Amino acid sequence: MSIAGNSLWIDARTRLLRNRAATASLAMLILLAFACVFGPMLGGNAYDRVYPDYVRVPPSLQAQPTEDLIAPAVERIASRLRARATDISRVGDALKIVLEAPRAIDERSLAFFERSDLFEVARVMSREDGGKRLIVDVPLERNYFFFGTDGNGRDLLARTLIAGRVSLAIGLLATFVAISIGVVYGAVAGFAGGRIDALMMRAVDVLYSLPFIFFVIMLVVFFGRNFVLMFIAVGAVEWLDMARIVRGQTLSLKRREFVAAAETLGVSAAGILTRHIVPNTLGPVVVYTTLLVPKVILLESFLSFLGLGVQEPMTSWGVLIADGARNIQGNTHLLVFPAIFLTTTLFCLNFLGDGLRDALDPRDR
Repeated sequence: MSIAGNSLWIDARTRLLRNRAATASLAMLILLAFACVFGPMLGGNAYDRVYPDYVRVPPSLQAQPTEDLIAPAVERIASRLRARATDISRVGDALKIVLEAPRAIDERSLAFFERSDLFEVARVMSREDGGKRLIVDVPLERNYFFFGTDGNGRDLLARTLIAGRVSLAIGLLATFVAISIGVVYGAVAGFAGGRIDALMMRAVDVLYSLPFIFFVIMLVVFFGRNFVLMFIAVGAVEWLDMARIVRGQTLSLKRREFVAAAETLGVSAAGILTRHIVPNTLGPVVVYTTLLVPKVILLESFLSFLGLGVQEPMTSWGVLIADGARNIQGNTHLLVFPAIFLTTTLFCLNFLGDGLRDALDPRDR
C-alpha cells in the first residue's frame, strides 16, 4: 500500500498554522485589510467631507454636537439673523429656540441653521409680535467622530481607513513587483554565471548609481502624477537589493547535490530554477519582503511630502502621521491613531515573516 507524501507547500502550511504568533498576525492583517476596504463604505462620514464646525474635535464615543457646542452655535446663527436667542431648551434630539429681534425676522434666513453642521432644517412653531418673536424647532444633526477630526474638520476615522487602502496597496503591490523582478533577475544571473552574470550585475550597479528622487521626478514629468506611478517608481528601484540577495543564494545552491542530480536526469535550466533554486531561496525572500513593505510605505510618505505622491483629498498613513507630528502639541489624536494602524501592520508583517521563514525552510522538513 503506497503512502502519499506531503509536498513542500503542504508542510509549510502545517508548520505556519502551528505558529501562533504568525497565525494571529495573519488574522490581524486580514482584519485590517477588511476594515480599510469596507469600513469607509459602512461608516457614516465621507473621508473628504469637511465639517467647518468640527475642526480638531477630540476623539469621543459621544455623539456630536455636545452641549458646550450648541449654545455658541445658536448665538452665532442668531446674530446673523439680527436677533437674540432668549431661550434655548432641548427636547430629545431637537432644540426649542426663542428668537427675538427689534424688527420682523425674515423666516427665509432660518436656512442658516441647515447650513450648519450641527443642525437640520429649522421649522417655525409659532410667530408672535408681528414676527419679531419666533419659536423655532431645530433638530440636531447627529455625527460620530470616534477618532476625532483633523485641522480641516474631516473625520479622522474615515481618513485613516482610506489611508490604509493606499498604504497597503502601495506597500504590497509595489513590493510584489519588486520581489518578482528581483527574484527572476537574481536567479537567472546566479545560475547562468560567467559573462552573463557579470553583465547583468553591472547593470544593477549602474541602476544603483542613479538617484532615486531624480528617477521619480523624471517619471512624474513624462507620465504625470497618478497613483499607478507609485508602483512603477518604487517597484522599478527596490528590486535591486532582492536581485543581489537571490543571486548570492543561487550561487551557493547551484553547486548542491540535488541540482547536480537534476542536471544528470536531464531537467532543463528553467525547470531547475523553478523547482529547485527559487523554492530554496524563499526563506530570505520572505524575510526581506517583511522589511521591504514598511520601507515602501515610508518611501511613499516621503514622496507625498514632496508633492510627488498621494495628493489631497486622498491620503495615506504616512501623510496622516506627518500631519499629526506637526500638530502633536495640541492635537495628539492626529498622530496617535494613524501611528497605531501603521505600527500594528508593521508588527504583524514582522511576525508573519518570521513564521513564513521557518515554514518555508526546506531544511526543517
